[in-house]
Amino acid sequence: MSRLAELQVGQSLNEVSLAPVSRIALIKYAGASGDFNPIHTIDDEAAKAGLPGIIAHGMWTMGNLAKLFTEYYEEGFVKDYSIRFKNMVFLNDVITLKAELKEKQDKTLKFSVKAVNQHGKVTIAGNVVYQLY
Repeated sequence: MSRLAELQVGQSLNEVSLAPVSRIALIKYAGASGDFNPIHTIDDEAAKAGLPGIIAHGMWTMGNLAKLFTEYYEEGFVKDYSIRFKNMVFLNDVITLKAELKEKQDKTLKFSVKAVNQHGKVTIAGNVVYQLY
């Protein structure tokens, strides 16, 4: 899709596949966000919390969803954004980001968005309202 304004209800944006989740990416995110909870970076601490391994920050996954709209920044902006956390994201998971246009009114586009892991499990799902200029 070359222009977001041309998208029709029921159509999807190009999917975005992220690189496998790495420990260094989570360490960098911890530093950038200030969220130093060790379940995100230290194996032993994740195990003490009853987890099978370290997990990505939920907000790391949510923030990555914005990449779906990066190529359209000249057409408008994300006006509203809401998600629900569904499943955990672990080291080496490959996350695919998806968005489908659900409603279009004048210059307001409402999308259903989700992040799905390599096993087909939805890790987060929600809605984005995109405002065209």
